[in-house]
Amino acid sequence: MTNTAVSKLPVVGALFWTIKIVATTLGESASNYVAITPLRLGYATGAVIFFVALVLTLAMQLKTDRFRPVIFWSVILTTSIVGTAMSDFMNRTAGLGYTGGAAVLTTLLVLVLVTWRATGETMDVERIATRKGEILYWSATTVSNTLGTSSGDFLSNSLGLGFRASALVLSGIMLLILAAHYLTSLSGTVLFWSAYVLTRPLGAVAENAVEKPVATGGAGVGTTVTSTALIAVLVVLVGYQTFTHRQQTRTLDTASSTGS
Repeated sequence: MTNTAVSKLPVVGALFWTIKIVATTLGESASNYVAITPLRLGYATGAVIFFVALVLTLAMQLKTDRFRPVIFWSVILTTSIVGTAMSDFMNRTAGLGYTGGAAVLTTLLVLVLVTWRATGETMDVERIATRKGEILYWSATTVSNTLGTSSGDFLSNSLGLGFRASALVLSGIMLLILAAHYLTSLSGTVLFWSAYVLTRPLGAVAENAVEKPVATGGAGVGTTVTSTALIAVLVVLVGYQTFTHRQQTRTLDTASSTGS
């Protein structure tokens, strides 16, 4: 027996990727605003504050019965902020370094994705229809958004590419993935997760290229202006998706016992 349900996750298209990049870029900026400047609360305090926010937004997302753009992107944003704070704490305060942090988080992400694959739950995010699948999705998202800060720092600092060159390299890889999607028969799921993970370091290095002082390779715009501008863009994009959300989700046929 089947019943009809509306997906709780959005259709993957240009709007999805645009909002994802903006939200993850804002995550970097918002974390820096709280942990570094101007609030200077520290990475650990910032991680705790936004972990609470993540728990609250995730609880709302799991409870809702359909795609709610404001709730969905609030979870993406809070995973990005928490991920940034956790990554900075691991790499700087705990002393793992950018290379060590990236290695640990890459291993963790692989384990999450392998575990997901082993459960038999679909990894096609447009068709996730169970509670277990949704939890696996958000677990992978949290780890990938934490990895993004470490890998972005690894590229720009450990490899010495700097913020702008790192952003260009990551943008180039994203374009190659886009070309592979249209021109090759490579697995769409593999290409999606490759791009999904890379949006986070792209956002991190792009944000740093704008926010950081000129002396460290940035444009010197500052955290407050950067965060304010990104919030404004995110509000407009999510507002647009809210009014068009019926075109942004799929209708699924699911077994009546799923989603528990």
